[in-house]
Amino acid sequence: MSGLRGKTIFITGATRGIGREIALRCARDGANVIVTGKTTSSHPRLPGTIHSVAQEVEAAGGRGLALELDVRDADAIDSAVKRAVRSFGSIDALVNNASAISLTATLVTPARRFDLMFGVNVRGTFLCSQACLPHLAKAANGHILNLAPPLELEPRWFKDHLAYTMAKYGMSMCTLGMAGEFRPQGIAVNSLWPRTTIATAAIEVNFPQAVLKASRKPAIVADAAYVVLNRDSRIATGNFYIDETVLREEGVTDFEQYSVTPGAALYSDLFLD
Repeated sequence: MSGLRGKTIFITGATRGIGREIALRCARDGANVIVTGKTTSSHPRLPGTIHSVAQEVEAAGGRGLALELDVRDADAIDSAVKRAVRSFGSIDALVNNASAISLTATLVTPARRFDLMFGVNVRGTFLCSQACLPHLAKAANGHILNLAPPLELEPRWFKDHLAYTMAKYGMSMCTLGMAGEFRPQGIAVNSLWPRTTIATAAIEVNFPQAVLKASRKPAIVADAAYVVLNRDSRIATGNFYIDETVLREEGVTDFEQYSVTPGAALYSDLFLD
């Protein structure tokens, strides 16, 4: 594995959880990490800001740049990408991690929540990819990695939370379409999804406490993302990767290290059997 030293990784939603863990994993290789998010000052219930994560990136051995970003804002995206390129000269990978969730049925999903999920998940993924693609085309191993599930058009994944499923599948469709569109230019576009629920704020808020305790740590997704970002972009594209499968392919056998509660029976994530 060639590593990410000197590569520039642009990550959306990098303030906490999976995004933060991916930022730190890349930083340990000596990567330049663009830490984006909306949290610029500390919150009493949700730790971390773009600035604190950028400092953690520096402490881990990388170079960090904190940029406030609402991924629904096209002008803000263009400005952030330009600042990233001015700072580091290139963009080698984009990680579309920012996501909004509301596991609500059709009749109780307010328009504002519907718009938020589509704005962050679909519009954000599309526009961030659009802005980064000209720079990824110049990279030696350009990657887009979307934190999105495999596409399974089965009613059971839609009937309980239609709006959320449509919004996440919109990200997955970006993977499917852009992988085909930009394959000739050697840009990889892939999705990555966890086999189990991951102990993040989204799980803590939307699921019972028992699910949080029977989840894995965000580090497993970060380790899998690192593997994918190091794969040959001209070969490894258009895939809907599962974190555990990626790591098993790399010879990892100890998955207890990722468990919040070692030995506990784990919960499968949404969209997976």
